[in-house]
Amino acid sequence: MKIAIGSDHNAFELKEELKQFMINNGFNVEDYGCYSCEAVDYPDVSFRVADDIKSGKVDRGVLVCGTGIGVAIAAGKVPGIRAALCHDTYSAERAQLSNNAQIITMGAKIIGPEVAKKVLEVYLNVQFEGGASARKIQQITDQEDIYIQQESRS
Repeated sequence: MKIAIGSDHNAFELKEELKQFMINNGFNVEDYGCYSCEAVDYPDVSFRVADDIKSGKVDRGVLVCGTGIGVAIAAGKVPGIRAALCHDTYSAERAQLSNNAQIITMGAKIIGPEVAKKVLEVYLNVQFEGGASARKIQQITDQEDIYIQQESRS
């Protein structure tokens, strides 16, 4: 599985720890930045990760910023992308099992590195199985398509 990871400057150190954790566990990881603690805008990183998931270049994504909220909002603006903010293992499991979230987000000022690794491990080792949740995901996708069609007619 190929995983994209990205962060803003507030979460650079956590991103580096999570990246090494994934590499050590056999995942193919592509780093989308940032590459230092110098200030960067999280939407740029979030959009690139989400675009590459949508195009199939990578399978899933991990985005971190100070709270995890901004990167989740930004990534979720890309049509077809579901980004889930998770700071516990149960939410991480449900992000995948119930919502087929392609991206997990976390906040470096909210969660410590060891808990973040456990959350990430759960998320990466669970696969969406469909079932009753597939119907709900389809409803979200259908509504998103309606919004896109309405915007294109405007």
